[in-house]
Amino acid sequence: VQLQASGGGLVQTGGSLTLSCVASGSTFNIYTVGWHHQAQGKERGVVADIELGSGHTNYADSVKGRFTISRDNAKNTVYLKMNSLKPEDTGVYYCNAGGYSISSRSAFNSWGQGTLVTVSS
Repeated sequence: VQLQASGGGLVQTGGSLTLSCVASGSTFNIYTVGWHHQAQGKERGVVADIELGSGHTNYADSVKGRFTISRDNAKNTVYLKMNSLKPEDTGVYYCNAGGYSISSRSAFNSWGQGTLVTVSS
């Protein structure tokens, strides 16, 4: 399963961006998708995740009330709507998906290539 993340860019403090993560590949079932943030020189950490079946979501405390994760199962796409952006939100955002590949009959844990978000002060 391949993941393609997009939507990053340069935005001013207080601005908004929407990231997209599109899954493609052989027949598969994705159970959860997460968005992870990695600032320069720091470890990668999850900011939001979603269970595709139930729609249940989780958020890091740092983004609660500002970020919204959602999915469009028909398009194999998960979005991260980011509002009220702060300079500390700057970094590369990666999407990660866990699921099961029907074609290979195995579980998978895939990462997208990352998309850069820069929030200017």
